Amino acid sequence: MADLRGKTIFITGASRGIGRAIALRCARDGANIVVAAKSVEPHPKLPGTIHSVAAEIEAAGGRALPVMLDVRDEQSIAAAVKQAAGHFGGIDVLVNNASAIQMTDTLRTPAKRFDLMFGVNVRGTFLCSQACLPHLLKGVNPHILNLAPPLAMQAKWFAGHVAYTMAKYGMSMCTLGMSAEFRAQGIAVNSLWPRTTIATAAIEVNFPEAVLKASRKPDIMADAAHAILRRDSRQATGNFYIDEDVLREEGITDFTPYAVTPGGPLQTDLFLE
Repeated sequence: MADLRGKTIFITGASRGIGRAIALRCARDGANIVVAAKSVEPHPKLPGTIHSVAAEIEAAGGRALPVMLDVRDEQSIAAAVKQAAGHFGGIDVLVNNASAIQMTDTLRTPAKRFDLMFGVNVRGTFLCSQACLPHLLKGVNPHILNLAPPLAMQAKWFAGHVAYTMAKYGMSMCTLGMSAEFRAQGIAVNSLWPRTTIATAAIEVNFPEAVLKASRKPDIMADAAHAILRRDSRQATGNFYIDEDVLREEGITDFTPYAVTPGGPLQTDLFLE
């Protein structure tokens, strides 16, 4: 498998968390990274902007293009993709990482939050894929990678947070459908999901502190994504990858360095047994 040197990778929600970690891992190969996110100015509670991550990418050995993007806005997507393709001469990889979460039950999920989750997770993933596809069709070893769970239509994964599960599974259905639709053209479309919870702002805000301490660092998802994106797009498509499994296939068996609390208990992520 070749590295990602010179590849142009468009990452949504790349200003922090898993998106940032994937950007920095690919930058170490010398990739071109489009840092596409809403955070242009520093947030009082959340670290990272498109500009701070762009600087980190350059320092890591990659080339960066910070682009303000709201994945709910069709015109914003079109402009960002056009800017990225023009700047780097094409797009080889799309990582649909941007996601909204609210773990509330049916009676406590306002329409505004329902619309946010569907607008970012489902609509954003679909429209970003749609906008990048004309460029991916011209690429060498093109990939779409969605940060979305395996599809398991069991009531227990919906109960308590029906709206969130539907929105995340919408991303997973993009993987299922588009992988079949574009298989003949050689575009890989896969999902990646963590075995354990990952220490991100989403976990910090939506779960007890004990869950954060029982999580792994975003680096495990970055290393798994990096491995997937180097695979042959004509062979590795339509998969619902789990980070641990991907890394085991790469010969990595010691996951201790990824733990927030080395040696401590780990919290299995949602949608996994």
